[in-house]
Amino acid sequence: MVEQSKICFLKIKLRKMGTVYEEPSLLQDFKVTIHQSSLVTPSQKSERNSMFFLSNIDQVLNFDVQTVHFFPAHKDFPPQTVAEKLRETLGEMLVDPYNFLAGRLKLNAKTGRLEIDCNDSGVGFVVASSEFTLDEIGDLVYPNPGFAQLVTITLDTLKPEEQPLGIFQVTSFKCGGFAIGISTNHATFDGLSFKLFLQNLAAALVSSNNKSNSILSLTSTPCNDRQLLAARSPPRVTFPHPELLKLTTKTNTPQDSSSNSDGSSGVFEATQEDLHIKLFRLNSAAISHLKDKAKPRPAGTNNVEAKRIVTSFNVVTALIWQCKALSSTTENNADRESTMLYAVDIRPRLNPPLPASYSGNAVLSAYARATCRELEEGPFSRTVEMVWEGARRMTDEYARSVIDWGELYKGFPHGEVMVSSWWKLGFEKVEYPWGKPRYSCPVVYHRKDIILLLPDIDEDGGGVNVLVALPPKEMEKFQTIFHNLLA
Repeated sequence: MVEQSKICFLKIKLRKMGTVYEEPSLLQDFKVTIHQSSLVTPSQKSERNSMFFLSNIDQVLNFDVQTVHFFPAHKDFPPQTVAEKLRETLGEMLVDPYNFLAGRLKLNAKTGRLEIDCNDSGVGFVVASSEFTLDEIGDLVYPNPGFAQLVTITLDTLKPEEQPLGIFQVTSFKCGGFAIGISTNHATFDGLSFKLFLQNLAAALVSSNNKSNSILSLTSTPCNDRQLLAARSPPRVTFPHPELLKLTTKTNTPQDSSSNSDGSSGVFEATQEDLHIKLFRLNSAAISHLKDKAKPRPAGTNNVEAKRIVTSFNVVTALIWQCKALSSTTENNADRESTMLYAVDIRPRLNPPLPASYSGNAVLSAYARATCRELEEGPFSRTVEMVWEGARRMTDEYARSVIDWGELYKGFPHGEVMVSSWWKLGFEKVEYPWGKPRYSCPVVYHRKDIILLLPDIDEDGGGVNVLVALPPKEMEKFQTIFHNLLA
């Protein structure tokens, strides 16, 4: 009887560590009214126009990414004041060092490459209001499709080829709180450089709020030299790249990208299947439990290397990979090979390293491959190690080989599942004059083969939310495997 009680207690404890986030009652229509839509141009015109080089990594990321940053009411910064200050500060930042953001994407007919025409055309700026309070729109942590109403992705007054690379929308709520929705073309920033942009924007807003300071203050000057990631001449592909898919045709025009406008490449396209959406919450206790489970490692592994292998990201990604691969309803599933992809920052991995402030896309897809039988029967520690090996593979020569491969084949990352992590980017930690965001998140478009890691709002900040979209039968299996692996 006592033993049975212990088992029940353990099951309850595991459910608390790794739970399925019950979908809240979501407000779908925020009743948003657009009051003003315009362009913010640089406060000073550039002396001359120039064409801005985009690397092969930038080239394939011609799609928009939308984020929303929610702020509670602040007595000194009502939404109207925030909008005015944001507009003014953006105009100054577009002079230098973010003049490329005021440009327009162009296809170079001679080279077939995308470039940014730095023509001072400006970014979009939208002022809007909602008929609800911030509390009334519901749980900010749960990815609500309604958040898309807080971001503008195109300006109706402009032709497709004239669309800005960035659009900022300030939406006020009845409580005095507000949201800043930002849409940027992914060719302009990756997650880390966008975080730096937000930090610089916040610092510039603080300095502009200081009447005695006439100089625009930045946290760090971005490095805009994207030639640092140019392909070698001639290109040298020195590794096999099973994580990449060659394309026979390329429609990489400014308006008709090879990628979908919602952020998925042609490899991870929308499915016509009925998808169930679930948010799996892992708190810090669950992640510690997974780390303990991953402790058995090959003989000879020292403690320093063990710490590099058994990280929070690696154990969570290993868990997700196993759940996704084993939930498939494909026949002969045991012998099927599963390839899992995730992004790795190559800034510190190159020789010499890229500046930490590099403004472009400096992430490549690491991969791990195994049969479903290996994932099911092998120890969890081995799955974690395979995830780690994906990042370890990303050396300077490997990264240069990927870039050169892109020069030759114009392809995309290819795998069964892509784990896209927003977990520790830290957008919610940026300090603006009106304080830090209550929550920051991407606008989510559900894709079967893209699983998102999203930050959680918890006491210790160590938890993560895992967003999964799968057909009903696969979701049922995913959830069962999820809970079994936490046991």
